Amino acid sequence: MRGSHLILGNLLVGLLVISLTACGPAQAPGQTQVALSKSAQPASIPYQPDSGNLLVHCGALIDGRSDTPKSKVSVLIVDGHFSKITAAKDIAATVPVLDLSDYTCLPGLIEMHTHILESFEELVDLTMYFDYSVDDYMAAGRKYAHRSLEAGFTSARNLGNYYAFVDRQLRDKIDRGELAGPRLQVSGFYLTIPGGGGDLLAPGIPEESIPGHLRAGVSRSTEEFRANALKAVEGGADVLKLIASGAVLAYGGVPGEPEMSREEIQSVAQVAHDAGLKVAAHAHGAQSIKDSILAGADTIEHATYIDDEGIRLAIQHDVALVMDIGAGDWMIENGRKQGWVEEFLRKTIETTQVQRESFKRAHDAGAPIVFGTDAAIYPHGMNGIQFAYMVEWGMTPMEAIQAATSRAALYMGWENRVGAVEVGMLADLVAVKGNPLEDITLLENVEVVVKGGLIVKR
Repeated sequence: MRGSHLILGNLLVGLLVISLTACGPAQAPGQTQVALSKSAQPASIPYQPDSGNLLVHCGALIDGRSDTPKSKVSVLIVDGHFSKITAAKDIAATVPVLDLSDYTCLPGLIEMHTHILESFEELVDLTMYFDYSVDDYMAAGRKYAHRSLEAGFTSARNLGNYYAFVDRQLRDKIDRGELAGPRLQVSGFYLTIPGGGGDLLAPGIPEESIPGHLRAGVSRSTEEFRANALKAVEGGADVLKLIASGAVLAYGGVPGEPEMSREEIQSVAQVAHDAGLKVAAHAHGAQSIKDSILAGADTIEHATYIDDEGIRLAIQHDVALVMDIGAGDWMIENGRKQGWVEEFLRKTIETTQVQRESFKRAHDAGAPIVFGTDAAIYPHGMNGIQFAYMVEWGMTPMEAIQAATSRAALYMGWENRVGAVEVGMLADLVAVKGNPLEDITLLENVEVVVKGGLIVKR
C-alpha cells in the first residue's frame, strides 16, 4: 500500500480573500493608492481554482518571453488572471498585497515530462504495481502533486502511468480545487507494444496473471494502436504518449532499438491530431526519433541517441526535444543504495553521459528544447535540479528558464494560458530571493508559489 494522503498543514492556513470591496480612503486627485486591507494569505483546501485577486510587488520580474528582466515591477491579479503589469508600485487596487520587493518573480514553471502518481521506489521491483489500487495511486498522486507545486511547477504533462486513467482522476480533483497540484495534461496510459517500454511484462511472471487495467495501451498492430489511441482520447486524455523505442526502466528494453514502426506511430498521431491533441513520443534511439518526427510526433522524450539528421528534422519540423539530463547522477548513486533492478542501473549508466552530449549538440544546432525531468525516476519536488544541468550543457540561464516557461507552454499547446507574466494569462507566478540569471540553482528552492492568483506557498 502507498502512504496515506498528505494533509496540507500549517502552510495553507487561511482562505485567500478574493473580493474586490473598497476599503481604503478616497483617492485624491492625481494620485493612485493601494488599500492594504488585508495581507495576502495562503489558500486552503478546498478552494475555487483560478479565482485569486492579489497585488504583487516584485523586486525584479523575468516575464518568460523577454530576454531582459524588469526591475521593481508591480503585478495586479484579478479573478485569477494577470490584469496589469507596471513599473509603478502605486497601482490603484483594493486587494491583498504580497510584497516580494526583495525577490525575483517568474512565471509558474512547467514540467513537460512527469509521472506524478508513481515513484522511484518501484524501481526495486516493477511488479509492485500489480497490487496497487486506485486509492493507493491517488494517495501517492496527492502527495507528489503537492510536492511538485511547492517546487514551483504550476503546470505539467503527466506522460503515463500503468493503471489506466488514474491521472485523469488526479487532474480533475486538482481542477476542482479539492487538492493542491499543478494544472495537468494527462495521457491516461502508455501506447506500447507487448513487452515494450510501457508494458509490465516481467521475467518469470505469466502474462495472463498481469491485471488488465495495467495494460490498456498494449497494441499488436497499426489497427490496435489506432483503436487504443482513440480509447485514450475518448477517456479524457489531453496528450497521447507512445513508446517508440526501448526503455531504460523496463525489463528487457533496449533503448537504442525501435519498438514501434513509423506506420504505427503515424496511426496514433493521426488520432491525436484529429482530436486536437499532441503526441509525446518516447524515443531514445536515433531511428525511432526520426520515425517519430516524420510520423507526426509533437515532442520527442529523452532523445538520447539523436544523430545529426534527427536534429535537422527536429528543427525542420519544429518538434521539441524533452531531454531529462538532470536525473542520471541521482539515480546511479541512490539506485545502488536502494537495490534497484541491476538492468535498470546498467542502462542508466550507459545513457546518462550520451544524453547530455546529445543535448549539447542539439542545443548548439538550434533545435527546440523544453524542460522535462521524467520526475518519478528521482523524487518529485526535486525537479528544479535540472536547470543547472541545462546550463552546464550549453544553455544560458535565461534559455533554461524560457524552456520551462513560454517555450514549454508553446509545445504543450497552452501558450495563451500559461508560461508568461502577461496581461490576460492565468496568474501563475513563483519567486526566489536572488537572481537566478546569476545563480540558476536558486530555482531548486522556490520560495513563493502563486497559482491562479491564489498563494499556495509563501
